[in-house]
Amino acid sequence: MTLRWIKVLLVLSMGVMCLFYALQNLANLEAAYYFVASVFTMADHEYYPNTFAFAVNNEILIQVSTWVIILLEMLAGLLFLFATWQLIQQRNAPAEIFQKAKSMTFIAAGVATLVWFGLFHAIGGAFFQMWQTPLGDSAFKGSFTYFASILLITFFVNLRED
Repeated sequence: MTLRWIKVLLVLSMGVMCLFYALQNLANLEAAYYFVASVFTMADHEYYPNTFAFAVNNEILIQVSTWVIILLEMLAGLLFLFATWQLIQQRNAPAEIFQKAKSMTFIAAGVATLVWFGLFHAIGGAFFQMWQTPLGDSAFKGSFTYFASILLITFFVNLRED
């Protein structure tokens, strides 16, 4: 029973973390937009100044991308909160039922991983080379911490209790 409560609290923590990042981005929307713009325009790239593809200077695309990041962070947080509720409801259920109640946790983790690995690492890091600037490098490293923590916790939550 204690292990189940630990898992519930960890899923809750992931939800709160995702929501806090989304809310911080909303509270600092102009700064969030500036960050995305600096990554998309590939400003101040000294190490790899050329790209095989293109930089993005379209303000509408940058704004839409900023909102996609924030909304996906929010979605991940809300899904984790819903997953928490499902786990709480089944905390006293047999092991198989509790295991099935974890499914929303995996969906939430998938959305969160899409944000911090897919958007920040695959697109921001590999395509736009965001690691070349101090601002981009800080977010690049931070995003690894977020998605690695989420994956590690999700693997732990997935372990059977019986």
